[in-house]
Amino acid sequence: MRNDAADAPTVPPVGRFAPSPSGPLHFGSMVAALGSCLSARSRQGRWLLRIEDVDTPRSVPGAADGILRTLEAFGFVWDGEVVWQSRRTAAYREAFGRLKADGQLFGCACTRKEMADSGLARDGTRRYPGTCRAGLPAGREARAWRLRVPPGRIAFPDGIQGRIEEDVSADVGDFVLLRADGLFAYQLAVVVDDAEAGVTEVVRGADLLDSTVRQIVLQRLLALPTPSYAHLPVATNGAGEKLSKQTLARSVEGVPPARVLVDALRFLGQAPPPGLADGDLSDVWQWALRNWSLARVPSCRAAPCPAYA
Repeated sequence: MRNDAADAPTVPPVGRFAPSPSGPLHFGSMVAALGSCLSARSRQGRWLLRIEDVDTPRSVPGAADGILRTLEAFGFVWDGEVVWQSRRTAAYREAFGRLKADGQLFGCACTRKEMADSGLARDGTRRYPGTCRAGLPAGREARAWRLRVPPGRIAFPDGIQGRIEEDVSADVGDFVLLRADGLFAYQLAVVVDDAEAGVTEVVRGADLLDSTVRQIVLQRLLALPTPSYAHLPVATNGAGEKLSKQTLARSVEGVPPARVLVDALRFLGQAPPPGLADGDLSDVWQWALRNWSLARVPSCRAAPCPAYA
């Protein structure tokens, strides 16, 4: 059964948009930004902005500033200061230390080459076979640190995709929290950031759906609250590939903002009226805030994008 915003608690929600600065915003990015913003704002909630640059080697110089400029040009307004993951290492280190003190982590010496024959998890990552779980092999040193994932199935109600259930221990195995290059992993960073910001709902693309149960595992081990989740369809190109830097997705810069937002509303099943894209940007936002309904978002994981994207 799908959850609609009408069934949500009356306390105003706190949502967020958390792009990675690996390139300019494309149509798929705008779908995620708009869906998360409208979900919170349509119920008088707060909407936060976080730049997820914890993976510093993937960050493109100038991309974050470009993201902020584009969001402003498209009429997005966020609450509070922008949060930068690259400046929050101390918070991740503290959470990591708590897990380590509780015996929830172990050092791992395995290289990617050594794991090349491991089975694949649902998201395409290699399932960890548990090589170092009971201790490092003789003569080897830890390259990374992994979470000792407890067994058992975890389920949660996704507001768009329905009931999601997974046994992370069986499907993924013990996943990395501190990488071999010394950087904290995305899964730990996002859990710590959402909790500290008081995020109550996460509305994001379905490409991150397979990460959610891993994040719930961490939330439980760190005694942090679990927000509600709703995963929007991912925009795909003519070849059926997710829009991304790797698939050469086009920037939305240069396309009239009203047109992009109206197309994003249609993509999300909101049925904006004919001619709305020809009006002022403020008219688009007013209509969207009055008429937003999570229940109308298609319950699929992916859908084709407009031709210009």
